[in-house]
Amino acid sequence: MAWTGKILRVDLTAGSCKTEDLNMEWARDYIGQRGLATKYFVEEVDPHVDPLAAENKIIWATGPLTGTMASTGGRYSVITKGALTGAIACSNSGGYFGAELKMAGWDMIIFEGKSPTPVYLNIVDDKAELLGAAWLWGKSVWETEPAIKARHQDPQIRVSSIGRAGETGCLYAAVVNDLHRAAGRSGVGTVMGSKNLKAIAVRGTLGVGNIRDPKAFFAAAAAAKKVLADNAVTGQGLPTYGTQVLMNVINEIGAMPTRNHRDVQFEGAKDISAEAMHEPRKTDGKKNLVANQACFGCTIACGRISKIDETHYTVQNRPEYWGASGGLEYEAAWALGSANGVNDLEALTYANFLCNEDGMDPISFGATVGAVMELYEMGVLTKEQVGIEANFGNARALTYFAEITARGEGFGKEIGLGSKRLTEKYGHPELSMSVKGQEFPAYDSRGIQGMGLAYATSNRGACHLRGYTVASEVLGIPVKTDPLVTEGKPELVKAFQDATAVFDSAGICIFTSFAWTLADVQPQLHAACDESYTMENLATIGERIWNMERDFNNRAGFTSKDDTLPPRLLTEPAKVGPATGLVNGLDKMLPEYYAARGWTSDGQLTEETRVRLHL
Repeated sequence: MAWTGKILRVDLTAGSCKTEDLNMEWARDYIGQRGLATKYFVEEVDPHVDPLAAENKIIWATGPLTGTMASTGGRYSVITKGALTGAIACSNSGGYFGAELKMAGWDMIIFEGKSPTPVYLNIVDDKAELLGAAWLWGKSVWETEPAIKARHQDPQIRVSSIGRAGETGCLYAAVVNDLHRAAGRSGVGTVMGSKNLKAIAVRGTLGVGNIRDPKAFFAAAAAAKKVLADNAVTGQGLPTYGTQVLMNVINEIGAMPTRNHRDVQFEGAKDISAEAMHEPRKTDGKKNLVANQACFGCTIACGRISKIDETHYTVQNRPEYWGASGGLEYEAAWALGSANGVNDLEALTYANFLCNEDGMDPISFGATVGAVMELYEMGVLTKEQVGIEANFGNARALTYFAEITARGEGFGKEIGLGSKRLTEKYGHPELSMSVKGQEFPAYDSRGIQGMGLAYATSNRGACHLRGYTVASEVLGIPVKTDPLVTEGKPELVKAFQDATAVFDSAGICIFTSFAWTLADVQPQLHAACDESYTMENLATIGERIWNMERDFNNRAGFTSKDDTLPPRLLTEPAKVGPATGLVNGLDKMLPEYYAARGWTSDGQLTEETRVRLHL
């Protein structure tokens, strides 16, 4: 079986590390990573806990396919009650940390309590100890990771850490590994910081050798890799352009949220697109994009490595930012760019570097800046309050806000609250483009109707990775549906949500789902883990995970009233593009979705659904 069968439980209050056997019954019912860790979490944590209280727990979890030869098998997730949302939080990251943790012999690490002083966890295979981190507190991710490697004299250590944003209480702080891969959403890094936990350092030399049927697994993994290679998205589009391939596509169909969702197309999209990253700059003849990068075991390589123009105002005479690092992906380029009307590619890259450097979610940061700029243009906020002229399109305001938010200084502390709390404070809650307190990703739901329902019902707040109907509504994967109609979308959203739960729990990247269906995942799980993983069983497991998360949120106090969208998307029609005249038809879709889920009319699980899913 591809699980290691071991959990590390760390009591930060007592300073102890203990080994536990994995609950194998739960492992079979919830697979791993997102599903299994959430099962542990909901069994152990009071749904009403304050996310920043010592009683909250935070879990690092791998999947059974993490660290194996399955393509993209380098994923891990961080599970907790989100600081930004107060809802169940599960944030997924790539890079190499997840595989290293698995190769050290661990399926999960469960942190509980709060350390009285800053600490980091050091793991070398089956040995784990908490070490003092006062010398690391106040350092960025970019300083922390190399410092730990130097202290232990091992350049192959993998580090998962927080920067200053997680220390100073930015509510959407991220957990960053490998310098620019991140468990980015919902404030998981904020929870980590609240526990005085600075980092986890892992060195694993044991490998992953406990595959149930190695011959069948190798064959299944090889066949699945061929499916990825032969697919237009995973074999061509993502390797060539990364996720930024979507910038011009989404803009053209009139679903590009612009200037805090006031508009659905951005006239500067081409300037911050994948194509622009490939073009030589007029200033120095060099490209923004330096290279592709792949995470552990990935055959897609959608990651971008970029370099900022050294003459640009953001980095002039600042050689510490002249090196190449993690470049823009679509969501970050949108949030830092279109959401604020900014079309300066170098400014966006710099702001993205800062989000990586100090561990901030660029989606929530950029979307919150969009709300700030709208409040500024309305006259609600002034230059004296925010520290700079902050009209839409002002690149210098964007980069200034990134600097002060990363450091937790001045008005940056308020931007670090997220758009929901900030707009409520200044009397305009309707200007927060969020669900359950989490800001929208890069798709306007007037132009892609299914995404509105996916946002409204997402268990972790507005999210594209919990039900990416863009694949069907825009790209025609696995079947083409009309993005402008509501018919059939409740069933489509449910299907995507349930399938995504399986992908996330297996330990593989959700981007494989552009090419793979559960029929490609099932043979790999069946051969690696357990003969009970059939197509029917996997579909049920995905549904079980989704309902478990929903039930936790309901018990935490969320109701059907939280399954909604901001008034702008429900009452202000799109002005241009194919969706001209449309608002999102959530009122039509939501009752049908509840029925499809087997919930009551007010979004609660029925007893019949609980029994059917063994909840």
